[in-house]
Amino acid sequence: MGRYKGIHHLAMATNNMDETIRFWRDILGMRLILGLGKPGYRHYFFEISPNDTIAFFEWPQVKPVEEKDHGFPVKGPFVFDHVSIGVECKEQLWEIKQILEAAGYWTSEVIDHGFILSLYSFDPNGIAIEFSWAVEEFDPRKKPRLLDVSPSALAKEGPDPQVARRPSISSLPETECVVYPGERDQFENRKNHWENPDEQS
Repeated sequence: MGRYKGIHHLAMATNNMDETIRFWRDILGMRLILGLGKPGYRHYFFEISPNDTIAFFEWPQVKPVEEKDHGFPVKGPFVFDHVSIGVECKEQLWEIKQILEAAGYWTSEVIDHGFILSLYSFDPNGIAIEFSWAVEEFDPRKKPRLLDVSPSALAKEGPDPQVARRPSISSLPETECVVYPGERDQFENRKNHWENPDEQS
C-alpha cells in the first residue's frame, strides 16, 4: 500500500462564504485555489500547504457552532474538536496572534506542549483553530514516543501498522475500476473568472 500525502482537504461548512474568504484568504493569507458553485451551492478550497487544503460548503441554513475550548472533553455525540495548522517558524505564532487580534478575533497565549508550541483561536464559523510550530528535538515523526501513563496493550505494540491485521484483498479486475461522473464538467465547460475577468459570462 502506498504512503499517504497529507490531508487533501478538510470539509467544513459556513453560512457566509464572503466572511470565510476574508478570514482564511485575507487575514490568514491562504490562497483561494478553487471555487465551485451554482445557485444555492458553493464549495471553496483554500491552500494550507502544497499538499493540504481546507474547504467550505456554503449552506445558508447552517449556524456557527458554539465556541468550545480546544481539547476540552464533552458529552454526547461529537466528531470534531479542532484543526491544527503547522507554521514554518515559531515567530509566525506571534505574528498570527497580532494579525488576528488586530482583526478583532480572540487568541490564546502561545502554549508550550513539549513537541509543539501552539496558538489557539476561532474562525468566523466557530471552528476551533490551533497554529502549531514543531519542536524539532521532540518531533514524534522522527522519534515516536508513547508517554501515556496507562497505555492499552494495543498501543504498546508499537508505532508501526500491524499489517497482519489488515484484511487480505485481491487485485480488482480493470472492469471494476470505474470512475463515476461528478463535477468534472465544470472544469471543462465553465468560465474561470480569474482568467480574462472583463469577458462576459
